[in-house]
Amino acid sequence: MKLNFPEFELQIKREKGKLFVFDRLRKKYVVLSPEEWVRQHLVHYLIELGYPQGLMGLERNFPNSKKRFDLLVFNNSGNPVVLAECKSPDVNLNQSIITQVTSYLQLLDVPYLILTNGLKHYFFSREENEVKAWEHIPKFSALSN
Repeated sequence: MKLNFPEFELQIKREKGKLFVFDRLRKKYVVLSPEEWVRQHLVHYLIELGYPQGLMGLERNFPNSKKRFDLLVFNNSGNPVVLAECKSPDVNLNQSIITQVTSYLQLLDVPYLILTNGLKHYFFSREENEVKAWEHIPKFSALSN
């Protein structure tokens, strides 16, 4: 499916009737689900925007929770700064999804949040007790971290 990201050359293979994509962060092939398709495109796009590949972590548990995040970006000091949640392109990013994802800010103290289904992208910053929507995903160098 065509997403609202720049085109990237992804390594895809078929094995035992399933499609797999090479994950450049985890350095292995993973099952290519619709959500993974979005996640891989987001990773490539963030790298293009200057987000350091070595400062990204994928699919880990939130501290003291069974919930998992899709992508977390750290700053050079090792502190988490951007939390990203990827949804399948067929998931409508309505207010209930946005509310669900912004609630993750209570699980992990990060100043920035990305929500995408590959077609629409939302970038939020937390400033004191207020969540502010941005018009686009900024370059890493534009973040105050």
